[in-house]
Amino acid sequence: MADLTHFDNRGNARMVDVSGKDETERTARAEARVSMKPETLSMISEGRAGKGDVLGVARLAGIMAAKKTSDLIPLCHPLPLSAVEVDLECDAANAAVIITSSCRTTSRTGVEMEALTAVSITALTVYDMCKSADRTMTIESARLTFKSGGKSGTFQAD
Repeated sequence: MADLTHFDNRGNARMVDVSGKDETERTARAEARVSMKPETLSMISEGRAGKGDVLGVARLAGIMAAKKTSDLIPLCHPLPLSAVEVDLECDAANAAVIITSSCRTTSRTGVEMEALTAVSITALTVYDMCKSADRTMTIESARLTFKSGGKSGTFQAD
């Protein structure tokens, strides 16, 4: 099993020292989905939600969340993000909103947590804005789909 880098030799939590790493371009992409009743998806795609533009507000929430990742996740390094993109697609065949994010930086550590935070908060925002219409919604499959840069190289999910 790999060493747990967020613990010192006494088992205390610590922030990993990345000062010796080279700054490289790093990218990460993540995805998640919110499954719901077909009528809820229609309400979203037709812009009939009582709280307003679900997709637009959720996109903005995801971008803002990526920028705040180090405030939300203990021991996560604050990163100078070069770009954050969040896309939402209404999938009528599966009654779901598919969320994807992409984050880029030139830094000493990766942006996987920022990409995952973006899709997670985007999904939570979709849920929050539609919960009065559909409490059966489920947030599913938040996962890293791609990362590049740094010592560990490139990862591509199946």
